[in-house]
Amino acid sequence: MSAARRFEDTAIHVDVKDYYGKKLQKQTDLKSNACLAPSQPTPTHVLKALKKVHADVTDRYYGCGLVVPECLEGCSILDLGSGSGRDCYMLSQLVGQSGHVTGIDMTEEQLAVARAHIDHHMKEFGFKNPNVSFVQGYIEALSEAGLQKNSFDIIISNCVVNLSPDKKRVLAEAYNVLKDGGEFYFSDVYSSDRLTEVIKQHKVLWGECLGGALWWQDLVRLAEEVGFAPPRMVTASVITVDNKELQDVLGDYKFVSVTYRLFKTPKGSPEPRQVMYNGNITGVEGAFHFDSQYTFKMNEVVEVDGEVASILSHSRFAGEFTFQPQGGTSGPCVVRPQPAVVDPFQLVLQRGEKGSAAGGCCSAKSATCCK
Repeated sequence: MSAARRFEDTAIHVDVKDYYGKKLQKQTDLKSNACLAPSQPTPTHVLKALKKVHADVTDRYYGCGLVVPECLEGCSILDLGSGSGRDCYMLSQLVGQSGHVTGIDMTEEQLAVARAHIDHHMKEFGFKNPNVSFVQGYIEALSEAGLQKNSFDIIISNCVVNLSPDKKRVLAEAYNVLKDGGEFYFSDVYSSDRLTEVIKQHKVLWGECLGGALWWQDLVRLAEEVGFAPPRMVTASVITVDNKELQDVLGDYKFVSVTYRLFKTPKGSPEPRQVMYNGNITGVEGAFHFDSQYTFKMNEVVEVDGEVASILSHSRFAGEFTFQPQGGTSGPCVVRPQPAVVDPFQLVLQRGEKGSAAGGCCSAKSATCCK
């Protein structure tokens, strides 16, 4: 029996497929706001791309963040848990005719919606040949779904990893199919501590993206165990649960929606560097918000730690920066960022966020460049 078959037979996968394939027909069927994306400013070029996605696709979209990394032209992208295909169709416009977007999902009903609209979108985008394809399979078994190792520049995922019972395997599979220097850019829900078995076994909480949430510290540990460079936190937003019945089960646990960047970079102890952003990435020409610690302004010299120096120099971003040894430029013209915040709950507190009526994972308000 194949691993893919075994995954299909697990109770969690069966429940999730039933929840997203049959019980949820549109966003208003959700029983909590934990599956609604926080409102965030959407870049103009992304907003333009989203407006061209068919309403039938967006109506069955559930996601928790802005899964549009920068520098996408010509890239090969994989969307884990692509659902009805909204993110795939949005990204297909940004990668262009020379790029390609693959969506993988285990839910037949969602895939049927996505596949039914390929011709419509290619005509709408003005592409001669489809640059989008959809595969049925499991995010824990990418190779068994026919996806090749070292074949993708970028992997995205929007509120899907939390739905898997084997998150380490998801991360390991993602690492294997990424090219060297590739990035896993994803948004998901994280908890303030490890959840109880009662919460984990609650079918509605699991389907609503809360019951399967990782303690954020476990995400950091698992990512490094499978080979990724330490996670870079991009954004974090509070999740509120207004449903009293669900809140009673959750008790004092808190949840946040977090976007992380994970990179497949060489092992070692890289040296800090000074970098200068050249300002050529589409949509972020003036300033490139890399993560919660670093925002690179065009032609500004920034001192970065060794991890970030390695990421920038070994990824698709290498051609977008000028690099020099630490100390190459001195004086007040060098920007030295504050230490990184690794706790998403601390980041939310620092920004003064007390809650969000639309916080969480899974809606159409979420929506951002590979050379």
